[in-house]
Amino acid sequence: MKWGVVCLSAVLALGGCASVAEINETLPTMIVISGKKPHEYAQCLVEKLADSRGALQVEPHKDGMRVIVPGKLSSGPAAVFDIDDRSGGSSIKLHERISNVPLRPRDVRNAATVCISG
Repeated sequence: MKWGVVCLSAVLALGGCASVAEINETLPTMIVISGKKPHEYAQCLVEKLADSRGALQVEPHKDGMRVIVPGKLSSGPAAVFDIDDRSGGSSIKLHERISNVPLRPRDVRNAATVCISG
């Protein structure tokens, strides 16, 4: 039990509060291509993350969409999806706030993977 408290404290301390610009400066944790158009992929993310993250912020961005995922344990964004339009679908880049912490919640990554084709 004590080990879990120590790990959770470390995650919260390392996570801090970051802005969308700061998160986008980190290396992407996922780069994929989907057959879905940007708005379809964004809608899938909204549906998959509604229970664990609440309301996601979806906005137009360049030739596609940007989806900002709120933090689960802290205020501010936890992840940013840049979804760009391309012929036959979209290209997706996922940037996560605590990408270097191995114990981060996996709901965002799981939703990103599920929404690629399904």
